[in-house]
Amino acid sequence: MTAVRSALIVGGGIGGMASALVLRGLGVAVDLIDLDPAWRVYGAGITITSPTMRAFAQLGILDEVLRDGFSGSGIKVCTVEGEQIGEVPDPAGMPGSGGIMRPTLHRILSERTRASGAHVRLGLTIDALHQRDDGVDVVFSDGGTGRYDLVLGADGVFSRTRGLILPDAPRPEYTGQTIWRLFADRPPEIDRRHFFLGGPVKVGISPVSRDSLYMFLLETCPRRRAVPDEELYLGLRDLLDGYGGPLRTLREGLSPQSPIVMRPLEAFLLPSPWHVGRVLLIGDAAHPTTPHLASGAGMAVEDAVVLGEELARGGSVAEVLARFAERRTARCQLVVRNSMEIGRLERAGAPPAEQTRLVSEALAVLAQPV
Repeated sequence: MTAVRSALIVGGGIGGMASALVLRGLGVAVDLIDLDPAWRVYGAGITITSPTMRAFAQLGILDEVLRDGFSGSGIKVCTVEGEQIGEVPDPAGMPGSGGIMRPTLHRILSERTRASGAHVRLGLTIDALHQRDDGVDVVFSDGGTGRYDLVLGADGVFSRTRGLILPDAPRPEYTGQTIWRLFADRPPEIDRRHFFLGGPVKVGISPVSRDSLYMFLLETCPRRRAVPDEELYLGLRDLLDGYGGPLRTLREGLSPQSPIVMRPLEAFLLPSPWHVGRVLLIGDAAHPTTPHLASGAGMAVEDAVVLGEELARGGSVAEVLARFAERRTARCQLVVRNSMEIGRLERAGAPPAEQTRLVSEALAVLAQPV
């Protein structure tokens, strides 16, 4: 029996749902809450690196991810004209990287979460946390209360939980880059991830299913104003001007109906520890990262897996969380620091080889045992 019999998970994203599955597997009674009453996700895709594939396997969802998503082999590095100039291989002995649509991954995890017996409550967050020696008293936003052995803050970069336990923590800051994401049909020749480097913006393509792809574009600019959805294609079309190969085809197909998401990139480095008493931050609440290493989802799932392993080892909650910190801090902070450094190199116009070298080195480190 673990030291935790009941847990509250604040946030129903990837890290929150992964934690629910792990804790339910240990017999822990789980309440999972999410502020969005519809439990929605944005329609863009996400890239899946090989270490993230391994994390999905540890969670037990890899077969479904491979069935409904895509797995390729390495990253093809191209010029703005679409000519190959290099390759970033996947770590040896690990499943190939690829991608999946966010709604698809959300469906897989949410169905598993509900089936696990976790109690899911929507349209709800927390207003206060009162720590006791033997538990945490929680006041919910609807006026209700509860007591738990453990509280997990899995509520993202703008975490409400983080603000309650670490009121002096750094705030998310705009990194100087805005990301544009496009969902489109996948031609057969796009059979792996692609980077297009050397131009005014960095562009990447990830297959996310047998028929679909996800394109991202990183623009260095002052923080952009909000743009109506039906006008986003105009900005993306301008940014892709002069790019060839498959990007030219994608640009020509843009229209007011194109599914495009534009968001500023915001991040910061949160010093450890990421827990206070019996309240632990995980995922982007603890180590919010830009998408340059495509490892945010993987780090969140790894958090859940490692927490489960440490709970299974036994000991008090304090001992479990101390061991969790020993295993997670350096690895997660490497992802944050290297992602931010890759962004800096992109903003500075560093040579493509310098950018891809850092990607390759980081993925090699993440390929090591967790």
